[in-house]
Amino acid sequence: MSKLKVIPEKSLANNSRIVGLLAQLEKINTDSTESDNARYVTSKILHLAQSQEKTRREMTTKGSTGVEILLLTLENTKDLQTTLNILSILTELVSTGGGRRASFLVAKGGSQILLQLLMNASKDSPPHEEVMVQAHSILAKIGPKDKKFGVKARINGALNITLNLVKQHLQNHRLVLPCLQLLRVYSANSVNSVSLGKNGIVELMFKIIGPFSKKNSGLMKVALDTLAALLKSKTNARRAVDRGYVQVLLTIYVDWHRHDSRHRNVLIRKGILQSLKSVTNIKLGRKAFIDANGMKILYNTSQECLAARTLDSLVNTSSLIMRKCFPKNRLPLPTIKSSFHFQLPVIPMTGPVAQLYSLPPEENLHRTFVDDVVDESDDNDDIDLEAENEIENEDDLDKNFKNDDIETDINKLKPLQVPGRSIEDLKMYEHLFPELVDDFQGCDLISKEPKPFVFEGKVRGPIVVPTAGEEASGNSGSLRKGVVTKEKMSFRRDESIKKPAFMNLPKEDIKGNDRTLSQQLDGQNRTVSSAHGLNNDIVKALDRITLQNIPSQIGQGLTTGVRKDYSLPLTVLMCTKSCPHNSTCGNTLFEGRTVQLGKLCCTGVETEDEDSESNSSVEHASVEIPDAPTLHDPDLYIEIVKNTKSVPEYSEVAYPDYFGHIPPPFKEPILERPYGVQRTKIAQDIERLIHQSDIIDRVVYDLDNPKNEYDLILNSDINSNHYHQWFYFEVSGMRPGVAYRFNIINCEKSNSQFNYGMQPLMYSVQEALNARPWWIRMGTDICYYKNHFSRSSVAAGGQKGKSYYTITFTVNFPHKDDVCYFAYHYPYTYSALQMHLQKLESAHNPQQIYFRKDVLCETLSGNSCPLVTITAMPESHYYEHICQFRNRPYIFLSARVHPGETNASWVMKGTLEYLMSNNPAAQCLRESYIFKIIPMLNPDGVINGNHRCSLSGEDLNRQWQSPNPDLHPTIYHTKGLLQYLAAVKRLPLVYCDYHGHSRKKNVFMYGCSIKETVWHTSDNAASCDVVEDVGYRTLPKILSHIAPAFCMSSCSFVVEKSKESTARVVVWREIGVQRSYTMESTLCGCDQGKYKGLQIGTRELEEMGAKFCIGLLRLKRLTSSMEYNLPSSLLDFDNDLIDSSCKVTSPTTYVLDEDEPRFLEEVDYSAESNDEIDIELPENADYENSAPEEVLSDSESSRTYPP
Repeated sequence: MSKLKVIPEKSLANNSRIVGLLAQLEKINTDSTESDNARYVTSKILHLAQSQEKTRREMTTKGSTGVEILLLTLENTKDLQTTLNILSILTELVSTGGGRRASFLVAKGGSQILLQLLMNASKDSPPHEEVMVQAHSILAKIGPKDKKFGVKARINGALNITLNLVKQHLQNHRLVLPCLQLLRVYSANSVNSVSLGKNGIVELMFKIIGPFSKKNSGLMKVALDTLAALLKSKTNARRAVDRGYVQVLLTIYVDWHRHDSRHRNVLIRKGILQSLKSVTNIKLGRKAFIDANGMKILYNTSQECLAARTLDSLVNTSSLIMRKCFPKNRLPLPTIKSSFHFQLPVIPMTGPVAQLYSLPPEENLHRTFVDDVVDESDDNDDIDLEAENEIENEDDLDKNFKNDDIETDINKLKPLQVPGRSIEDLKMYEHLFPELVDDFQGCDLISKEPKPFVFEGKVRGPIVVPTAGEEASGNSGSLRKGVVTKEKMSFRRDESIKKPAFMNLPKEDIKGNDRTLSQQLDGQNRTVSSAHGLNNDIVKALDRITLQNIPSQIGQGLTTGVRKDYSLPLTVLMCTKSCPHNSTCGNTLFEGRTVQLGKLCCTGVETEDEDSESNSSVEHASVEIPDAPTLHDPDLYIEIVKNTKSVPEYSEVAYPDYFGHIPPPFKEPILERPYGVQRTKIAQDIERLIHQSDIIDRVVYDLDNPKNEYDLILNSDINSNHYHQWFYFEVSGMRPGVAYRFNIINCEKSNSQFNYGMQPLMYSVQEALNARPWWIRMGTDICYYKNHFSRSSVAAGGQKGKSYYTITFTVNFPHKDDVCYFAYHYPYTYSALQMHLQKLESAHNPQQIYFRKDVLCETLSGNSCPLVTITAMPESHYYEHICQFRNRPYIFLSARVHPGETNASWVMKGTLEYLMSNNPAAQCLRESYIFKIIPMLNPDGVINGNHRCSLSGEDLNRQWQSPNPDLHPTIYHTKGLLQYLAAVKRLPLVYCDYHGHSRKKNVFMYGCSIKETVWHTSDNAASCDVVEDVGYRTLPKILSHIAPAFCMSSCSFVVEKSKESTARVVVWREIGVQRSYTMESTLCGCDQGKYKGLQIGTRELEEMGAKFCIGLLRLKRLTSSMEYNLPSSLLDFDNDLIDSSCKVTSPTTYVLDEDEPRFLEEVDYSAESNDEIDIELPENADYENSAPEEVLSDSESSRTYPP
């Protein structure tokens, strides 16, 4: 035995003791005869590693060669004790320090060396147990950090070595435990999982797991985790199903559930559920689960776990399994196509509309369900991903995924100003720019005094509605029992959007004439005026406001949009029944074509007890109006409605649109949702499945004993088979104090602000008659979740296995037999726009304000698309003043390209009213700019109740690159106006398209920047030499300072490939407008600034429109000759660029980090930009990629009236 040569301490003056030992070990490696010395040195190193964290840290510090020396020794040594010492040292290193040290060991080649050690040790007969235990333990810890670990293990033949060790030493728990841990890591690779399954690993796992036992719980837990990983392979899952293991797992789970009364084995119980979750990923597994009565077992056990918050993980996992196994149904409709069809002048050659036209004729479609077939195949079952050509490097995949939609071609990003149309062709727009040539010789420009802002036409005072009068006739007590549900989808003349039903909730016999009701509103008790009923003459008159002769029978081809799951009468009829006391009607209110209001509450305004302070002498209640002159005129509104052309022959006007809306005098906070509401709703769905006798699984029209829960189905956009979000429907016949639940069951978006505190809007006719004509946020127990209704591949863009989503909310109505309306957001109709424009035109001072309303073009159905021009009149006829007038820069604004984004119209209303006001700043703004405004780019979509499309069945905000004049006339001619301005060298200073956003809070902007786009690609960003004027950030910066609802951190200036056909990108790239924006307004509320924690209302939206104007005025002051010396606070480009980290949320959509924190119950949906296309992530990613503790997510509707 050679004597160890001790190195003098002097030579270690600058090194620690461990460095010296490692140096000795490195020297020993060169001499194979130094085994004793190696054993001694490694034992010393082991002692230091076990006793000193400093030693472990030094060995794994960047630049240290300690781990490399140990691995080299391990690879070369033949000495067993040296091997064990080094394995113990490595165990110490990876047991602390988290994953960083494991990754460090992988980077030094540890995986390959340890796998080779495993191979060499297996050749011993029998293998050395301690070596096997330690090697497996270390590999189980470092394997997850090695992206190629699965391939390395398979190539080295380590899979069978570990599997055979378990088979041969099943009773040796000390050896089996680390082997199972490593098998779990192997199984993360799908190819390995299949290989292990073929060698009997699934059957082996079921020899280890079993009924409740207090012994070996740690081994049981690891075995279950391994089994869950193995069963993610479809091959292994089928093998488990074939051997009846689904029933075995359920039996074992029930046993552990019953005996684990103190909840000490929650991880084992969850492990069983995870195995069930994996096996039910395939259709055979789901069928076996249902056949084994799994729904009832998990439902009952999960209900028993609700009391203990510590068992939430079990409840949530059970809910995920049950929701997955819930039998998929098709919607209870004969077809998912829209109930209405519009014959297009030109049929597109490609795209979804072309596919729709290629389907069988309508009469066959209803019988064959050709467009709504439930996909019964396994998810992604056409190819088994367990193939050798799988993508091993997940990081590379993720990197490619993230950058897929960012435009990286600098040449494509550079604006290319090309007219696109000839100058001669563009001359057709000259007549829409008279301000460029008008000399105003016929105008009186002398007066400088501002004219008061009053209406020159018929000036209306408060809307007075009688609330008391003659007693209702005796017949009024004989009210019809049951529910009369009116389907308004096709009858509302101008109230676009489909509604599921005009629902008359069940009416009860009136047992007395008097009733007391006290409603708590805004913290104050308000008493409803006393009355026995509406004045007969008023009721008669209102009931006779009709658009047309209403047929007495249902029009052929109309289908109900409401599913009555739990006994609910819905009719697709318009209500032709008149109140008994109105049988003798006189002359109609309006000549010619008439319009009928929605059904008024037959009992009139609620009566109070005899001792009420109010008395019947109260004759009228005036509707409050704002301080400024109102733009709402019911008579004018009705006249405009009569001339509006729609595909459905609407015959009724909703009361909210007739009476109008004023903002309520109180703030409405974002709703705080109670924990667990989503899983509660899902559990209720499952309970109905278990107790199917309680369900009426068909559409019904009337019930003798109606219940209080309603399933509603939204109609598709016309010439489409999807786009379901906007809703606007009516209910009546309700009872106060009863909770009514509404479920809209065919939503398509993967997430919604309904999961983050947004409430639907409700309008009560009773409240309007009592001087409170406003929409208010209403509803409790609100959530949005994936349901069991399957979308056909046709409706899901060719994707199979997609599901619909449900928005559910519960309402307690304050009044008996009221008529109430529900809407996704504050409705704003095409007729309302036309009415507002007429009122603004009649009220303006022509000596002060240049206001012109033109018709840009006619839509497909023959409605006019208004074009508004606003600026200040020239000061005088002097040449200088006329030149100043003509040379004002243009501001080009548009809105409402998506009909369901009604908030965009409210913002536009605020802009228009501010521009037409007598505010000195507004006058200065008019003197600075010429405003060209198209307030509604998609009139047909708004009128007909679409959510996103025009009558062509296409999203108009995806047609800007090559609009078709026959199919997309409004986009074609709007782009033509901009091209004309570019051709005459009058490029707009700003273009902004107003939109609404359903997934984020606040108001924010999307813009276009080459530099920011390239920066976010991470491709040579640091060395990118792109020079760009950062003035595109000025306006958003200004708005962030002056507009309370605006949030700069939510803005993005990245250009995506998927948005290349949107207005924002085309106007920037092709027209050359640097400041080209989409301004997105939330449908929910704000989480910052003055309105933090509040839901947004029309007051705030109109304020945003006015603040946008003020921002333009400030922009004017900044965009002078000193434009390039702007304040740094407005152009802090670099800091903003770095702070606004961009994160991918869908394959083709980049948005900024989500503005929502995670709920305790994780939201299992993706969220992406709303303005720009909805692209959902693969559904199988909903739960598989969640955090270690998987939880159920907890974080839109029937249509009838228009947005």
